[in-house]
Formats: sequence, structure tokens, C-alpha cells
Amino acid sequence: MAHPEEPRTPSEPRDWTDEHVARWQPVLPGLDPVVEGAVTRMKKLSVHLRRVREQSLVDFDLERHEFDTLHKIAGRGGSAAPSELAQDLDLAPASVSGRLDALEKRGFVRRTQSTTDRRRVVVELTAAGRETWLGAMDVLGHEEYRLLGVLDPGERTLLNDMLRRVMVEAESTGTTRPWHG
Repeated sequence: MAHPEEPRTPSEPRDWTDEHVARWQPVLPGLDPVVEGAVTRMKKLSVHLRRVREQSLVDFDLERHEFDTLHKIAGRGGSAAPSELAQDLDLAPASVSGRLDALEKRGFVRRTQSTTDRRRVVVELTAAGRETWLGAMDVLGHEEYRLLGVLDPGERTLLNDMLRRVMVEAESTGTTRPWHG
């Protein structure tokens, strides 16, 4: 069953998705323009943020896997055991060793012996590694704030809460329900 699109004020600008929905409504009469609009906008926003992130990696001369490794180390407080990184990155230990070798050569990480267990190695971010990781993170963070800055704090909270509800449903075990258009 078709659902009418919520009315917009005449001054509210149209975006690419408005045209997309208008093009598909005659083809798919059961298309809910609000659902299609929301899902399409979420997809386009995700693509936009991915492009910004990828450009930040280029700007900071980082490969995606290098950023991911620095990110996981930073997420563990700036140091981690290689086995923890292998688990966090879902990689074989040998693959992590190769990544760490390359990052160590670039001066982004250093490996030291654990002070509590001489058999254990600890990987730490260097100042250069932390600065590079933060720089790449800041680019994306600034864009996220720029985009969500069009909403007031209450609207941002509401959007976050609504998206959480959608994600809880997406993450639930009952995700195989058939679509009824």
C-alpha cells in the first residue's frame, strides 16, 4: 500500500533522492516514498562518508589496512598485543606481523617486550602514529559534525535514537521476515 510522502514546506530544498523517489513511484506503485527516501539517503550518506574517509587516507598517505591497524591499537588505549590485534582485525597472526613490520618501518608503531611477561610483545603507537591516525580521524569527524550540524542538539539525539531502534531490528535474529510491498 502506498503511503503519501510527508508534506514539505515550499522553502525546503529538494535533493537527489526526491527525484529518485519521484522517478520510481510510477514504476512501483506500492513504493512507500518515506521508506525509500530514508533508506536511499542513508545509503548515499554512507557512500559520502566513505569517500571522505578514503580521501583522508590519501591525504595522510595511509593504506586502508594501515589505518585499520592504527585504529585498533588506538582503540585499546595505544598499545596491544599482536594476538589481540589479530583477533580485533580478524586476521591470522602472520598477517598482523606483516602489517606491524610495515608500520614499524614507517615509524608509526614500536614493539617492545612486556614489562610483566618477557615472552609477550606489546605494540605501541608512536607519537607519529598517533598524530597520523588522529589527523585521518579528524577529517571524517569534521565532516560528520558539518553534516549533522544542520540539526539542533535535540534533533541529533532524536535521529540517533531512531537509528538505534532501526539497527536493533536489523541486528535481531528475526531479520528473515519477507517484505510485503
